[in-house]
Amino acid sequence: MPDRRLFLKLAGATGLAAVGSRMAFASAPTEKRLVVVVLRGGLDGLHAVPPYADPEYARLRPNLGLAPPGTDDGALDLDGNFGLHPALAPLHRLYREGGMLVVPAATTRYRNRSHFDGQNLLENGSGIPFGAKDGWLNRAIAGLDRSDRRLGLALGPSVPLLLQGPARVATWADSPLPRADEDFLRRLAHAYRGDPLFSRVLADAGGSMAPSMGGEAERGRELEMAGSAAGQLLAQEGGPRVAVIESQGWDTHFGQDWRLARLFGQLSAGIVALKSGLGAHWPDTVVMVVSEFGRTAAENGSKGTDHGVGGLALLLGGAVNGGRVGGDWPGLSGPALYEGRDVRPTTAYESLFKAALIGHLGVSTAVVEDQVFPDSRGLAPVENLFRTA
Repeated sequence: MPDRRLFLKLAGATGLAAVGSRMAFASAPTEKRLVVVVLRGGLDGLHAVPPYADPEYARLRPNLGLAPPGTDDGALDLDGNFGLHPALAPLHRLYREGGMLVVPAATTRYRNRSHFDGQNLLENGSGIPFGAKDGWLNRAIAGLDRSDRRLGLALGPSVPLLLQGPARVATWADSPLPRADEDFLRRLAHAYRGDPLFSRVLADAGGSMAPSMGGEAERGRELEMAGSAAGQLLAQEGGPRVAVIESQGWDTHFGQDWRLARLFGQLSAGIVALKSGLGAHWPDTVVMVVSEFGRTAAENGSKGTDHGVGGLALLLGGAVNGGRVGGDWPGLSGPALYEGRDVRPTTAYESLFKAALIGHLGVSTAVVEDQVFPDSRGLAPVENLFRTA
């Protein structure tokens, strides 16, 4: 049975009073589930999945690099070449069970390292920042079923571009207002640095402002709560089948080691809660964890990393053919790096997304190629990502 507190919240959220109604929604066109988790800010894939066997890794990251498996605070081994950050230990268990596929050096077709453009391209699916006004996942839902039922679910205070478009979607939010994170406050201070009055007020607010606007400790369970809500709603017979969960704060120019350790713990808790909420439907589920781009191969002078290109994709779920590291690893040597500084991308997110839509959800190839990801036929769906039985 769904959590009573969850449905009390649903009753007050936009569009969700009808999610549990079997009269409102007839049988879904698919019993497969797809969840996209967007980590906003640029996840450092080399910190989440360190290529500890690459001889260049320790040289590029003398302070941030994780120790190899078998040492104190070392990475959790994946395949003898790559490891997983210790704070992602719950996901390591899924990997060992065959329920997680790791794809390093993955990203979209975007190469210019702007958060705003990169996130927009990730969500609109056109291959160009601001090249479409709706999201590729909304277009996929419309291609799957054009009837008036909410197959899509946005977890958060607003509907992300990824789910905006002609297909109707439901929303769920733990709070009616988004909470300002550390990165947002820093950008706010930078944007108004020329305004003496605003700068003074922001500085004076300082410590008292952070708790009321949602500090790290206060935000610590947001992913867990969103994962739990998504799982319970997607598990309903008349509920949605596709969901998007957003997470902020992954722009780690400084203090990356402790910041990402905390965020990895929150991400793990969110995935575990999602799996628990889905229950018997986990075997029919694919979860895709992505970010707008990766980060520099080398650490910077502030114990962090800067905007890069090649990143990381994680595919989780009972429907994933996991327990392995996929894709092609380009290496970290100077000639192998993109523009001499970033991980060179070898797997396009779009190829992963196409595979999930066609091979998992059952959207037609024509719809995916012509409507969902137009002008991308050169990016073929990745094969062998999902279980066939």
